[in-house]
Amino acid sequence: MREAQSSGDVATRASRGVAGRSRSSRATADSAALSAVLEAVPFACAAYARDDGSLVVANRRFHDEFGALPEHAQRARLLQSLHGGDVADAEPAEVHAPHSARWYALHWRDTAHAGRELALLTAVDISERIETLDTHKTQQEKLLFTSRLMSVGEMAATLAHELNQPLAAIVNYLNGSLRLVDQAGGPVQVERALRAARAQAEHASAVIARVREFVRAREPRRDAHELPALAATVLELLRLEAERLQLRIDLALAPALPAVYADRVMVEQVLLNLVKNAIEAMREVPAKRRELRIEGRVNLDGEIEVRVCDRGHGLSAADQDQLFSPFFTTKTDGLGIGLAICRSIIEYHEGRLFFEPRDGGGSVFGFTLPRAEGRA
Repeated sequence: MREAQSSGDVATRASRGVAGRSRSSRATADSAALSAVLEAVPFACAAYARDDGSLVVANRRFHDEFGALPEHAQRARLLQSLHGGDVADAEPAEVHAPHSARWYALHWRDTAHAGRELALLTAVDISERIETLDTHKTQQEKLLFTSRLMSVGEMAATLAHELNQPLAAIVNYLNGSLRLVDQAGGPVQVERALRAARAQAEHASAVIARVREFVRAREPRRDAHELPALAATVLELLRLEAERLQLRIDLALAPALPAVYADRVMVEQVLLNLVKNAIEAMREVPAKRRELRIEGRVNLDGEIEVRVCDRGHGLSAADQDQLFSPFFTTKTDGLGIGLAICRSIIEYHEGRLFFEPRDGGGSVFGFTLPRAEGRA
């Protein structure tokens, strides 16, 4: 009796073993069949179990681009889709493939295979579409930038025109007052005050004239210009502001510096903007640290390199990354177009605008210009 029972147990176990192996063989065959189907698909795809979100099978393209998606950001969303409703209702997601950095649109679809509920994930390469959209966005930003520049130019031209006449009248009245004081033998203090007022009015008139020249529509005129003369003009325009802030200025230009091949007004505008930014950067630092240094030299590429060095607080890494982007500014009252304009001007001159932190604290903004030798 026991022998018969034992024989029956053995037969049952053998039958179960055969059935298990049969099921395993069928599962393997089913998986191989599904894998073969996915390999024939011309884009990356994978099948996930709807009951637990485990990966059932994926084709080679999917593995190459995404791996098995173990820690990928889309796994959480995939599982939410699997357990939170129909996968077909899930919105397509645009993701960066971690292995190739290409853009893909992920789509989910309900399906079943060999009696098992699956979610099929397909990844369609949309890199070209993303690049096209980025290009379009950049073009739109450039158009907006150009439009705002035109508005700024129109406002500057209007202000220059409106201010020019009253300033000229002020200078004339001051000249008349000086003649009256001379004829009447008035107090020396009055004469000094009038002469100082006339000097400031003439200075303002000169600034207005330069603004009008800068914003006036004209063809750039590139000629040979001496860097010391350009720097002297800019420093004269900012002399009063530098004196008010007790700013020390060190003009460190290499001796016998070759002339630059440039449009005088445009390059002076770049240098003026950089020096003004340097002065602004040191407004809040202690007076003893307010040192502005302007360097000029011939670099290793044979270009004239100009460097404006300040002792301000410097810039963060995040600000440095966006420094030359249109409309980015670290100032509360800034428009964010100054450095972008400077960059355009310098690139027009076949040069390069750059930034680097200054040793000992502060910033260095610089640019390069071609030599006039053989070109002017």
